[in-house]
Amino acid sequence: MRVLYAAPAAGWDEWAPALQAACPEMELLRDGDPASFDALIYAPGYPEDGSTLDFSRFTRARVVQSLWAGVERIVTNPTLTQPLCRMVDPGLAQGMAEYCTGWALRAHLGMDAFAQDGTWRNALVPPLTTERQVVVLGMGEMGRSVATMLSGIGFAVTGWSQSGRPVEGIAMLGGASLDQALARAQILISLLPDTARTRDLLNHQRLMQLPEGATLINAGRGTVLVEADLIAALDAGHLGHAVLDVFRTEPLPPTHPFWSHPKITVTSHVAADTRTVTAAPVAAANLRRAMAGEPLLYLVDRSRGY
Repeated sequence: MRVLYAAPAAGWDEWAPALQAACPEMELLRDGDPASFDALIYAPGYPEDGSTLDFSRFTRARVVQSLWAGVERIVTNPTLTQPLCRMVDPGLAQGMAEYCTGWALRAHLGMDAFAQDGTWRNALVPPLTTERQVVVLGMGEMGRSVATMLSGIGFAVTGWSQSGRPVEGIAMLGGASLDQALARAQILISLLPDTARTRDLLNHQRLMQLPEGATLINAGRGTVLVEADLIAALDAGHLGHAVLDVFRTEPLPPTHPFWSHPKITVTSHVAADTRTVTAAPVAAANLRRAMAGEPLLYLVDRSRGY
């Protein structure tokens, strides 16, 4: 099968060997006649001249496999009629779970309260994890991985998704129960995608529904959060801290107020990364499924945007 590597050239040296090792029957190319390709491997930033990719020219392509978990930069392309599959990478899910668990534990244990200033703070004893309510917004592959890891070390975890679909071992809420979920979230973790329904979801009204002193960890998409409303909630003392890994503008400008706010920790979109060793086999499986006419893995629902 002929496959176009429709991704920025900077990643070729890393991705090409991994993809070809996972799918040796594939001829992976960086250019050629669009009508000659059976599939596309896609990542945002392509074409690199800033133009919009015209998928209508790929008349033979049976699948577009994204290398990213998020597909918001491609799903609205009106020329895209081929099946689109997002990347669900086991390494990506594990990395996200480790990031969220690390920061949740830091908030839970109150690690930042122990300034190394010679003061003995023997009264700062944290509760057990079983006494701490954590809510995960967005219970896709990564959300389930995060919730499972947190639950495994004792946290009282509730998951929320639009569907409210059951997840084994996790208390689930859905749809109209968002207010109920927020009201119990001493630690709120947002892993929601960027869709019309989720944009600006965490506004002033919803942030104020969180328990006083709550911690927000946003590792999903920056568009979910109204930035000015977060700063206001922190300044008012209602929220205790925010750990932010994703932003409306990336890289986050050096002058942005998040950098200097004493109650905000900025990380540079490092919560989770697609790893070639675990992602390439996922792409290979979908290429084979497409060629065999079999159901595709992680097919994007265009009406939902993910």
